[in-house]
Amino acid sequence: MSTESRTAILAAIAGNLAIAATKLTAAFFTGSSAMLSEGIHSLVDTGNGGLLLLGLRMSKKPADATHPFGHGMELYFWSLVVAILIFALGGGMSVYEGVTHLAHPQVHHSIWNYLVLGFAIIFESISFYFAYQAFRKEMAGQGVFETIRTSKDPATFTVVFEDTAALLGLLVAFLGIFLGHLLNNPYLDGVASIVIGALLAVVAGFLAFESKGLLIGEGVDPAVLASIRSIAGNDMAVEEVRKSLTMHFSPSDVLLTLDIGFKKHLQAEGIAAAVNRLEKKIRDQHPEIQHIFIEAKSLTEGQASEE
Repeated sequence: MSTESRTAILAAIAGNLAIAATKLTAAFFTGSSAMLSEGIHSLVDTGNGGLLLLGLRMSKKPADATHPFGHGMELYFWSLVVAILIFALGGGMSVYEGVTHLAHPQVHHSIWNYLVLGFAIIFESISFYFAYQAFRKEMAGQGVFETIRTSKDPATFTVVFEDTAALLGLLVAFLGIFLGHLLNNPYLDGVASIVIGALLAVVAGFLAFESKGLLIGEGVDPAVLASIRSIAGNDMAVEEVRKSLTMHFSPSDVLLTLDIGFKKHLQAEGIAAAVNRLEKKIRDQHPEIQHIFIEAKSLTEGQASEE
């Protein structure tokens, strides 16, 4: 994970903790269902930031006998847990609170609500700025959804989506409170809470889908794989590249296996030299390839070496 990603998570934690305290205080004094839902949302986001940092720390643990390829997938696991918590605690509690409010509707109009919403929008915007700055470094000319689809760093896009959902939730909460008072309709506050819950559920579903793909093992981008095959295929000792497989263990830790057919005249020493040369070329251009296994065969039957 980049320094920018870590900064984005820390900014999100600090902002959400301060916002949660003010939202819950406002909800206590005003009784607003939408404000309580927003307070719950901010608390969940604070905890989620902590889990992402935990995932980052756990993913840095060195390899051992039980986990010979390291613990990089810890980051993917905790990103999935974050998505589940957004759905279960953030979305579920918001919908429950909204339904409860609909059963006992009240109009809530207080300067507290508007002050807190304004305060929250400022801090969420700051958090979103840091998250988006980290996310922009991954875009590299791609669109938002294409970047998310190809990204192998779930922490970055998780914070971006959390902050986006938070800003939209604040807008919904404001509309629910304001229109409820303007139209003297006590049900709108509860409806706003349900809408916030549904919004969180959609975001959680999307994040869970992306995290699941990483957790079960995603390969490198097609362009990267094509580059690797080109490096191998253009080597003077290589006759053909038969099979190439990759898998991400973390954003910067990739396993590569290559099945290569070498030219007929090569003996074992020549094949070994070619394998070393290929490993160096691949790592120079793609430093995220940390583990390389080459099934190296000449076209003369019976000659093979592997490393």
